[in-house]
Amino acid sequence: MTGAGGPGFVGAMSVGRIIETGACVAEGAAWLAAREPRFAQALELCGPPPLRRRADGFEALLSAIVSQQVSVASAAGIWARVQAAGAVTPEAVRGLDDDALRALGLSRPKVRYARALAESGFDFEALRTMPDEAAIAALDALPGIGRWTAEVYLLTSLGRADVFAPGDLALQEAARLLFGLEARPAEKDFAAMARAWSPWRGVAARLLWAYYRAMKNREGMI
Repeated sequence: MTGAGGPGFVGAMSVGRIIETGACVAEGAAWLAAREPRFAQALELCGPPPLRRRADGFEALLSAIVSQQVSVASAAGIWARVQAAGAVTPEAVRGLDDDALRALGLSRPKVRYARALAESGFDFEALRTMPDEAAIAALDALPGIGRWTAEVYLLTSLGRADVFAPGDLALQEAARLLFGLEARPAEKDFAAMARAWSPWRGVAARLLWAYYRAMKNREGMI
């Protein structure tokens, strides 16, 4: 993706920096580590955080719906059945009745959300050039897509470099551990805390996710 702002920018005046490659992540991680010693500590422990990029569009958002409020293992199993059934396009979802979608492992609410998304005619291409908050609002307006899902979609599918997900429990727990907090920060407080990490909040999220996994692996929890 290349726009008027040079490599890594798409319509720089509206959407800002786009994370495209591992080099982008490394740049952001170095910036964070130079300004916050705890990020330097996390980087030393975890190494370069992963790119965490995936294609955007209907399939990516449907996958996010499938993954809501279930374990990673359960989400992977359900998504594998959805893919095997070819139910990854609006046309395919519309062609299945509710019982067929339920048989793939979707709960009744998720069947409603999947069908609503398939019937919405949502313009994923237009989303690519929307400013962050406008894109989040557009996604949040869809049934079953809350702000957390919208933020994670912008982080992973659109590569927005300065988007964060302060409601993410893993990020909150990682911050508690890394910054020595007494408790997980509340979403509002965490969003305020993360402002200091702009314009690389998206890389801060990647680094905190990596730190969370490293610490939990150390504890033998995941």
